Amino acid sequence: MSAPRPWTLIAELTYACPLRCAYCSNPLELNGPSTPLGTADWRRVLGEAQALGVMQAHFTGGEPLLYPDLGPLVGDARSLGLYTTLVTSGIPLDRARLQTLAERGLEHVQLSIQALEPETSRAVCGRDALAHKLRVATWVKELGMSLTLNVVVSRLNIHELPQLIELAERIEPDRLELAHAQYLGWALRNRDRLLPSAESLAQARAVTREAQARLGGRFEISAVLPDYHAGRPRACMDGWARSYLVVTPFGKLLPCHAAHALPLDFDDVRSAPLAELWERSPALQQYRGTDWMQEPCASCSERDRDAAGCRCQAFELTGDASAPDPACRLTPAHHLVRAARERAENPEPSALQLRRPPRDRVLECKS
Repeated sequence: MSAPRPWTLIAELTYACPLRCAYCSNPLELNGPSTPLGTADWRRVLGEAQALGVMQAHFTGGEPLLYPDLGPLVGDARSLGLYTTLVTSGIPLDRARLQTLAERGLEHVQLSIQALEPETSRAVCGRDALAHKLRVATWVKELGMSLTLNVVVSRLNIHELPQLIELAERIEPDRLELAHAQYLGWALRNRDRLLPSAESLAQARAVTREAQARLGGRFEISAVLPDYHAGRPRACMDGWARSYLVVTPFGKLLPCHAAHALPLDFDDVRSAPLAELWERSPALQQYRGTDWMQEPCASCSERDRDAAGCRCQAFELTGDASAPDPACRLTPAHHLVRAARERAENPEPSALQLRRPPRDRVLECKS
């Protein structure tokens, strides 16, 4: 059976970033290979992705604005007919550069906001940059691009939700995304400090539902119950290697941002054409379809919808990437998630472990 058609290329241009977010999806250890992709490599990836059927390119990182040839890559993507999104902290950006990116064809900016309170922002990501982020949001709208405000919701900022929604009302983005932290990598290390209590989550859901009803005609508010509390797993990234191509700064082809942590040998996009890798890569085939699933997933009526949940979460919590996602209340390892929820009701005070910056400059930006 042929591989499904991918819709989105996620181009992780660099792991360098001015922030040190405690829930970052980048690898825990950044001492890696010494041969990151160059601009010519990225141009080939864009062209081969478009030929494969991809319709949109998300430029992300780390912080993609730190990649010196971001502008030319945006232009290449638009010339290929791809819808272009910049996923950014907005910090290393001025209006002139943003205008240049718009002129090259950038259509959508997803701008992260960590918190409203300066102390909370510094605790979560190492600095307070809200004032500059709000200027970036204004520039995006002035230049006619679509704007998504992305807030990673956790125990540390969930109480700010009413004020964050009020802020969005003033900005009027196209979309406000209230994205609960996914407890992998850095977020898993900090889970006991980040996971909200059931009571605070219930209050947040009520606030969100009221805002969705009141503001639905002005902008979209997207919010998903965190899978630790839902009792059912989500089909992460629409399922393993179904819809998304993730290419890392070092050229590894992944099915999702966090898969670098799995004990699989992911192919380098410089080793073969992208279409060949997407179709035949053993790592991408590993969890496609349903034949690999264990019980209770194998006989579950929801298996095609939720794809047995997140392979990375299964591995992080059980040590077995083929295990049923413990987020599901029907799985043998659900007690691990239940215990984390119980700890979230009375957490012990502890400091967040912020993401370490790259120690080797080769992990930063190469053209």
